Amino acid sequence: MKIRSASFIKSGTRPAHFPPADLPEIAFAGRSNVGKSSLMNTLVQRKGLVKVSGTPGRTQLLSWFDVNQRLMLCDLPGYGFARVPAHVRRNWGTMIDTYFATRANLLALAVLTDVRRGFEDDDRQLIDAAAQLGLHVILVATKCDRIKPNALFNRKAAIAKDMSLDPKRDIIWFSSKTGAGREALWRRIDTLLPSVDEAE
Repeated sequence: MKIRSASFIKSGTRPAHFPPADLPEIAFAGRSNVGKSSLMNTLVQRKGLVKVSGTPGRTQLLSWFDVNQRLMLCDLPGYGFARVPAHVRRNWGTMIDTYFATRANLLALAVLTDVRRGFEDDDRQLIDAAAQLGLHVILVATKCDRIKPNALFNRKAAIAKDMSLDPKRDIIWFSSKTGAGREALWRRIDTLLPSVDEAE
């Protein structure tokens, strides 16, 4: 997709704060240190649009971004960080459940994992919840530049086997540093969007 515009819309924690649901929406989720903000910035080719928190688990807001006035991206707060208090983790779950239940324009959830870790229990629970709600689930392994090619090949095979998936078809292998996986992720997203003349 050719990016003509990308802008921050707003942040919030409950439906009264959410922007109007007048565009298709894709949400992004992952553990607190998975590189989600960097991936989203790379995706829209706007350095610094999605703020990178210096403290994993600190950001507890939903944040929305407009892309080409055609699509909204929602950045979900990171999860799974051990130093976050238990009540914050509970609030996270309630907030995300409410978001899923009330966001009629939500088409898909991209679940990110660090390629060096693979999909863990928190990720699997979120994947299952999204699937039960009828959302498309896009699996993305990030930080693929952090390991050598042979090790990356082995990690791809191991993660795909663990998830009972095809490594070439079912998981997007992404690097914010090199841009690898960016076009594949946009192709996946674009298949979910209504066709328009300018879509690429």
